[in-house]
Amino acid sequence: MSTRPDARAVRLTVRELAGRLACPYEGDGSVVLTGVAGLDEAGPGQLSYLAHPRFRPFLGGTRAAALVLGTGEAWDRTPVIRAENPQLAFIRATEIFFTPYRPGPGVHPTAVVAPTARIGKDASIGPLCWIGDGAEIGDGAVLHPLVAVYPGVRIGRNVVIHAQVAIREDVSIGDNVILHAGVVVGSDGFAYVKGPDGAQRKIPQTGTVRIEDDVEVGANSTIDRAALGATVVGKGVKIDNLVMVAHNVEIGANSILVAQVGIAGSSKVGANVVLAGQVGLADHLTVGDNAIVAAKSGVTKSVPAGAFVAGSPHLDINDWRKVWVLIPQLPELVKDLKRLKKRVEELERK
Repeated sequence: MSTRPDARAVRLTVRELAGRLACPYEGDGSVVLTGVAGLDEAGPGQLSYLAHPRFRPFLGGTRAAALVLGTGEAWDRTPVIRAENPQLAFIRATEIFFTPYRPGPGVHPTAVVAPTARIGKDASIGPLCWIGDGAEIGDGAVLHPLVAVYPGVRIGRNVVIHAQVAIREDVSIGDNVILHAGVVVGSDGFAYVKGPDGAQRKIPQTGTVRIEDDVEVGANSTIDRAALGATVVGKGVKIDNLVMVAHNVEIGANSILVAQVGIAGSSKVGANVVLAGQVGLADHLTVGDNAIVAAKSGVTKSVPAGAFVAGSPHLDINDWRKVWVLIPQLPELVKDLKRLKKRVEELERK
């Protein structure tokens, strides 16, 4: 459901939408589209798409008014917009029909903004936000209710920060960043040394966090400040919900961290890396560019660029698959081993 501020529905013909997507179309270009939906949910006036051949069985029953299809997919029941990558074209169409909720510009009267803070043009500061001394909020930024921005924070242009986010002192956030509800950026890293009396002595966390442009961080994820220097989240990184990034970690451009990933201190993750759900990285490791770590893996040593690993401790994906093919056979293998051992002992006695 759209929540456009002007509350007016978007209506485009297939011909008009195809033009805006720079894609060719087939069939009746005058058919009017008012929204988007999945193949099995679409109805009159809605656009849908086929992302993968395995979803082809849903085509027969779809009631969509028009479809986005690949160049080799035969279809003549409805108008078709042709695209080399139907999913990307459909995403662009979705952005045309749907605009997320965005409050109007201005500072809510219940917000507390320090006199030395700077609020950019057309920024929106929601109810009960707090912005500390010397903080800077970029043009067009949106802070939803109950956001805490500590002193000295720098927030770029068109940043969207959802409710109950806390951004600690001196953190730097680039342009077009999205922080979902409950994110904490710049909390102290977890670092202690045991003293002669047995008590844990906290190591001061004097560094900061730098989040570069076009990053998205999911709900209730945490990014700790560095002990010295900076924890860095590179341009275009996408972080899912409930992810933990420890102090002095560096994450390269366009990497993806899926839900419940945990990265221990001072590890370095390269560009275009995928860490699947519940992956754990030990401290002071390096994961090379374009590597993939499968879900639930425990990474205990560095991973070379381009590798695909799985398991705990991790193995090359091909070795891991060979191991796990054998796992269900282990009970019978143990029985066979015991029988062979008994037989050998009998032969030795003879």
